[in-house]
Order: sequence, then C-alpha cells, then structure tokens
Amino acid sequence: MVENRPFLNFITHLSLIVGVVVVAFPVYLAFIASTHGSGDFMRGVVPLLPGPHLIENYSFMINEGVSSAGAPPLGIMLMNSLIMAVSIAVGKIAISILSAYAIVYFKFPFRMVAFWIIFITLMLPVEVRIIPTFKVVADLGMLNSYHGLIIPLIASATATFLFRQFFLTVPDELAEAARVDGAGPLKFFRDILLPLSRTNIAALFVILFIFGWVQYLWPMLMTTDSKYYTVVMGIKRLAATADSEPQWNLVMAGVMLAMLPPVLVVIFMQRLFVKGLVETEK
Repeated sequence: MVENRPFLNFITHLSLIVGVVVVAFPVYLAFIASTHGSGDFMRGVVPLLPGPHLIENYSFMINEGVSSAGAPPLGIMLMNSLIMAVSIAVGKIAISILSAYAIVYFKFPFRMVAFWIIFITLMLPVEVRIIPTFKVVADLGMLNSYHGLIIPLIASATATFLFRQFFLTVPDELAEAARVDGAGPLKFFRDILLPLSRTNIAALFVILFIFGWVQYLWPMLMTTDSKYYTVVMGIKRLAATADSEPQWNLVMAGVMLAMLPPVLVVIFMQRLFVKGLVETEK
C-alpha cells in the first residue's frame, strides 16, 4: 500500500530534483565549454549559455584532434573504443551463456569443480593478474593489436554465474517436454533458452559494453601505437596537455563525444535493460 502524503511527495520530488541538478550540472558545463573558443573560460566569468563554436570544435576533434597531445583524431579513437567495447560485450555473453548451459544441463566429471573454479576468479580483479596477463599477451605477439586489447578481457565469471542462476530457475518440465518433442541440446538452447534469456542478455550487454568502453589501464599497457589508442586514453592525454596549452574547449568536446555512445546504448536498450535487472523467474 502506497501512502499519499503531499509533504512526503514534495520532499521526495525535491530530493530527486536536487540530485539530478547536482549530477547534470557538471555535464551541462562541459557541453557549454565545448561550444566556446579556447580563451572564453579563462576570462574569470563562466559562460552559462552555448557559444558559436559547436560545429567547429566537434568537427576539429573528430577529424584532426590535438596533435600536441600525441593522440590521433578522436574519430579513430572512438572507433577503437567501439570495436573493443562491442567485442568484449558480445564475447563475454557468448562464452558465459555457453559455459552456464554446459554446467547446468550436461553431466560430466568435475562439473561443479569447474563451476567453483570459475566462481573463485570473481575474487581476482583484472588489476591483480595484469602483470602475468601482460606477459602472456606479449609472448604471443599480441601487443598493439585488437586481439591483445580484447581477448584478455573476453571471459566473465560474473556473467557465467548470472546465466547459471537463471538457467536453474527454468522448470525441468520444459527440458523434458522439449526432449519428448525430439529437440536436441542445440535446438533446446537455440529455440527455448536463448529467447527466454533475451532480457538478461540485453541487461548484461549494457553493463559489459560500458565496462569495455571505460577501460583505461589495460589499453594503456597494451598499446604504444597511437592508431590503437582508445578514447579514454586520448582524453587523459588531452587533459595533460591542456594545462600548458589552454584548450579546454576541445578537451570538453572530446569528453562529450566519448560520453555519447554509452548513453545511446542505455537509452535504446532501456526497456530490456530494466526488465533484465528486475526479472528473476520465467
């Protein structure tokens, strides 16, 4: 039962509005800065309205970039980040759902041992195993390549665990009925489990896409060739040079462009994302 108290409603909405303003105002200032000239924010008065250099700044960053920062044009870095984020998200989901399917529906020796080994790796973040991972990748000759950026991050114990928990909620009668109708393991997986997992896959895709998009430490170790730089690396380089050469308008244009793809993914997949997070049983 939801109580309707005007004062509580007022406090709730006021808190929500204040929270949105606190979070959104810095983003708004970054957008305003990206539309002005290089010296406009150095005059002591912060502009609060968009300036006339919107298209000029964004076009310059996408096509040319700030050469003094040692980074390529932002368009190349955005494409690298997009390839990395999509590959990591799709690869993690594909490997995890197949692993969970094998653990739940197939009987083989040491099945639970395999699951617990996967589960234990949840306790080991990337930063803990980054040195041996780098050594393996370097020995395999995958430095400065998309393979080196993607493959070490492509397995996910968390996603495997979540898919396993979801498969355990699928009634056994469903598998029995499919078996009686002549469906083999592949058909059962493709025609029944995959459609049922649609919302879970969508929710995981959003989370894993953002995970891949914001990676900074691993690409920084992996790449010395600027044509493989990701957009987060590029922004760090831009910010480092902006102190000596005041070009914060261009840095903010890069920040706004880097923020755009994850925001679009969340907006377009919002409905499935929310359903995937709140649904626990089918």
